Amino acid sequence: MREKIIIALDVDTKEEALGLATGLKDLAGAFKVGLQLYNNTGPGIVTELAGTGVKVFLDLKFHDIPNTASRAAEAVVGLGAFMFNLHASGGSKMMAQAAEAAKKRAAALGITPPLLLGVTVLTSMSEHELRDELGVARPLDEQVSSLALLCRDAGLDGVVASAREIPLIRKTCGEKFLIVTPGVRPAWAAQNDQERTVTPACAVNLGADYVVVGRPVTAAPKPQEALQRLLAEMDGEKC
Repeated sequence: MREKIIIALDVDTKEEALGLATGLKDLAGAFKVGLQLYNNTGPGIVTELAGTGVKVFLDLKFHDIPNTASRAAEAVVGLGAFMFNLHASGGSKMMAQAAEAAKKRAAALGITPPLLLGVTVLTSMSEHELRDELGVARPLDEQVSSLALLCRDAGLDGVVASAREIPLIRKTCGEKFLIVTPGVRPAWAAQNDQERTVTPACAVNLGADYVVVGRPVTAAPKPQEALQRLLAEMDGEKC
């Protein structure tokens, strides 16, 4: 199960991030660098983490006009991340151009292109917010499914989505389409600001390729023990 775990390094400093990665790398499959760490330390943190031998998921969620998003995709290809993402709501043209730009840049550098994911609907968002604040009339699960199909057809490798939508995404996009599930919470952890949560074990049993876990592990007094507890729960629990 460990290879399916991505630890979110939502911390402020390079020292904190490297310390967590060093301490947890034998228990996790990859580590996520998001906006908090990236903006505090700069792009070099991705290269430095990758240089220690861990896989890095760069979670910056690009969302802009196609030219800007594709140039941003080019810029991050050489950092060493094995996966990065953008917002599916940017549309098929933006996603297709970003995917093509990333592949061309990787070919020019002679490296394997990073996996590219589309973010469907944030796991912090409820159906009420989607409908009443953003004006999306269709049900949340249909919105996620539609965006996932848009991602697949634009040439992306997969999506970021709640585990609750995995069965519908699988039905729509097939078994080989990657699904990364954030917002998972062990049975013993607080929900925090997430809305559509499930346990890590449930996410994997539903078909998630990767599950992202942050605060329940990284904010624990003993992160290694917390992650070991999470892995034990995943081995024993069924969804």
